[in-house]
Amino acid sequence: MRKPRLSKAETRILEQYWELGTCSVREILDSLPEDERVAYTTVQTLVYRLEQKGALRKVKKIGNAQLFEPAIGQSEYRSGLVRDLLDLFGGSPRLLVSNLLETGTITLRDLKALQSAAPGTKSSRNRGGKEHA
Repeated sequence: MRKPRLSKAETRILEQYWELGTCSVREILDSLPEDERVAYTTVQTLVYRLEQKGALRKVKKIGNAQLFEPAIGQSEYRSGLVRDLLDLFGGSPRLLVSNLLETGTITLRDLKALQSAAPGTKSSRNRGGKEHA
């Protein structure tokens, strides 16, 4: 089963949970930069939505405060976003990269740097200091 999509605001709250770990709504609100502060009830609503979507889970209650923790990791979440993005391009990484080049989001220089850093390429194998003859 696929995880439901998250809004930007929900993703921002989830990012705070990844950074802080298990914590309360108040702790999340207090951890936000001043220019991102919203009402306590707004953060609370976002946390409950994230719980309903399976991105957070309740771990315990202390007094009136519920403590939540991430139910999905950053890597899992990012992989899902990449899959969704690829789906928009018919599952073709080439079409995606072509679009990124056309829009100027990445350059040929970026692509060459990525290629040389990719596992399995000659230049990335030689980085470890061991030359293979």
